[in-house]
Amino acid sequence: MADVVTMDKIVSLSRRRGFVFPSSEIYGGLASAYDYGHYGVLLKENVKARWFEAMVRERDDIVALDSSIILHPKVWEASGHVEGFHDPLVDCRTCKLRFRADQLEHSRCGRKPSKHPGETDECDLTEPRHFNLMFKTRIGPVEETGMDAYLRPETAQGIFINFKNVAQIARRKPPFGIAQIGKAFRNEVTTGHFIFRTLEFEQMEMEYFVPPAEAEEWFRYWVEERFRWYVRLGLRESHLRVRPHGPDELSHYSRQTSDIEYLYPIGWSELEGIAHRGDYDLTAHSRTSGTKLEWVDGEERYTPHVVEPAAGVNRSMLAFMVDAYDEEEVAGRLRVVLRLHPALAPVKVAVLPLIPRNAEIATKARALYEELRRSVVAEYDDSGQIGRRYRRQDEIGTPWALTIDEQTLVDDTVTIRDRDSLAQERIPISAARAVVEDRLAADWTSPKAD
Repeated sequence: MADVVTMDKIVSLSRRRGFVFPSSEIYGGLASAYDYGHYGVLLKENVKARWFEAMVRERDDIVALDSSIILHPKVWEASGHVEGFHDPLVDCRTCKLRFRADQLEHSRCGRKPSKHPGETDECDLTEPRHFNLMFKTRIGPVEETGMDAYLRPETAQGIFINFKNVAQIARRKPPFGIAQIGKAFRNEVTTGHFIFRTLEFEQMEMEYFVPPAEAEEWFRYWVEERFRWYVRLGLRESHLRVRPHGPDELSHYSRQTSDIEYLYPIGWSELEGIAHRGDYDLTAHSRTSGTKLEWVDGEERYTPHVVEPAAGVNRSMLAFMVDAYDEEEVAGRLRVVLRLHPALAPVKVAVLPLIPRNAEIATKARALYEELRRSVVAEYDDSGQIGRRYRRQDEIGTPWALTIDEQTLVDDTVTIRDRDSLAQERIPISAARAVVEDRLAADWTSPKAD
């Protein structure tokens, strides 16, 4: 059965439930810029937290870093970004649209969307021009004496230039990694598809420094490990694949790269890239800075090779939402539900007083909510009919709802409702926190067909 999800439905849900809003909307918006509402922030933070757990907290061989967004300009000269971080673009004089010259076969003509740019007699394309993807800024309050700098287009270089600092204090020898989550900025030629490609985004990158002879082995390891991370968090394997880059696709620094791709509503697209960068970066920064970025241990001395898994927070969030989106008919009405892995769900449990105006019910519900929120993200919802409150929680992906009703006043039990199965059972109110925590810690697989 084909998925019911479309990008339009995800955009609509995101706006309706406060996940994502167009940025600067009261001024007409800003293309490919978005603001994240309450549930969007919670979901993004959960994605980052699960990545940090897998990369740092649950391992002994990876440490964390938070490097500056604005680095010395020479960093980008040494890395090759100033010289090589360009995309070729063409303009159509007829429809006034701009296209990547190397991706015309994936673009749609402005006049005839069934055709590609250049395929019709109306198309009048310019010669390709190179377009610098980095945002330039100035350091210094006085324009004349300021220095040109750039907003970082990736977080990786901040890791490479700190290799010596980290290696001296981390008390680890290769293979070991340095992980970082942070903002990056790219002046993209073509943006769009909601939060899939934006001017400002967050990256989750890890540089794994290994002895040169072990690089191939570790490259294969990290491709498999990163693929399994997405599966463990609920993405269906049928919607994931690994695609190795061909020789003509490899970046200037890459000896080997594979993309983990996800089947978005826009088609198969990159979710995460794993690259074998060789010793390109450490060697380049050593040469330009005059500081040797090597591993030295007694008589042993070498420049490590690097394996880099690099994922986008925004793209990951979008993939999890797309994969979780589901529709079904319940009691003659359409139910929209986000079947998110409980570890990713913005809210873990909702507390719903059946009759909010009943003071006894409201008091017990509020007390339960205050207890639950000490250990999990909980939400107290007393607005509207109970059915509407259930639907609202379904749409934001809340796995469980606890309803306090008149029977609670008699026997101190509450109803716990499961988002995915819609099963309901009575449990003691005193055990509610433990039940939610146990279910949150249990293994989970998506109920959607693979």
